[in-house]
Amino acid sequence: MTPQTTYEKQLTFTTPDHTSRIASDIAQRLVPGDVILLEGPIGTGKTHFCRSLIQALMTVPEDVPSPTFTLVQVYDVPAGELWHADLYRLGHADEVEELGLLAAFEDAICLVEWPDRLEELAPAHALTVTLSLVADAEESRTAELRWSDPKWAEKLDTL
Repeated sequence: MTPQTTYEKQLTFTTPDHTSRIASDIAQRLVPGDVILLEGPIGTGKTHFCRSLIQALMTVPEDVPSPTFTLVQVYDVPAGELWHADLYRLGHADEVEELGLLAAFEDAICLVEWPDRLEELAPAHALTVTLSLVADAEESRTAELRWSDPKWAEKLDTL
């Protein structure tokens, strides 16, 4: 089996509003089966990115709470179901199946914070976004986007 090629794109978000605009832009390109894995330490903006992306897809604005304690929040958006998972409190990767997340990876748009908890269950077709703080720029973040599925190149080409 030949190894998959990994592609990368670097972005800098200068403000929380800039993060929201990029998340909204990405949201408009998503379809069921698209999975975004969000990595980064606490406080780097993973939930803010997810919240902005989800709200961009809603026809009627509503509150988008962090799923830290519920583990998963499901939203109905015009494209279908959108799953927002925060796996920080997940005890073991086996619990992912119980959440229904594996099926959602195929049938819904999925945003997953703390994807390291998935271990080998992380979908190979996902886009991984790693957020980092920028030294000496309190509101800025860098985002490293990585993917191997060619569909992401087209979705991200104008960012």
